[in-house]
Amino acid sequence: MADTVIDDELWDEFHALVNMNSQELRDWLATADAGEQSEAYTDQTGSERSRTVLEVLGKRRTDLSESDVATMRSVVDEIRAARGDEPEPTAGDTAWRHRLMSLGHDPLKPA
Repeated sequence: MADTVIDDELWDEFHALVNMNSQELRDWLATADAGEQSEAYTDQTGSERSRTVLEVLGKRRTDLSESDVATMRSVVDEIRAARGDEPEPTAGDTAWRHRLMSLGHDPLKPA
């Protein structure tokens, strides 16, 4: 069991902004990395950061490491910078949406 303390606000905000569940994120990363000739191995899809977000989604609060908490903070900050404080569902351009989806946030998904 980890000795990392995570405050309620960060836990709640991360799970509100990362609005894709682990299966949705895993499927998205596999789809995004699939090529015309082959598909990537599931554990190798997406960026290292995307895989870290996926790992955090699979952990219980008591099992988070300091590194996981830092990832959660940076993901929240990045999504907030891209979406603002009260994000309404919006498509934006494709690259923007795909970047956010790689962090587990689908900007088209209603809150």
